[in-house]
Amino acid sequence: MKFYYDTQSISLKDEHENVLAYIQFPQGDDGIIVITHTFVDERLRGQHVAAQLMEKAVDYLKARGKTFRVSCSYAEMWVKQHPHECEGLVIK
Repeated sequence: MKFYYDTQSISLKDEHENVLAYIQFPQGDDGIIVITHTFVDERLRGQHVAAQLMEKAVDYLKARGKTFRVSCSYAEMWVKQHPHECEGLVIK
């Protein structure tokens, strides 16, 4: 399995290019990035794949000097549990 990066998402695909998990972070009308959705196929649940997606998304956005908001319930929970990784990045 391999992670694939796009300007507004990161996905995890298997060897046949089937999407098994993803996180979406489009830019809103106000110019702010919003983490809107995480998805993990049921076959991968319980393996911390959603957390890996969040870590990769935060690192990706941080490396590009972007701040973000969250509208995804999982992302909101993850941000609260990892305040140091998100310090100065999250807009409330």
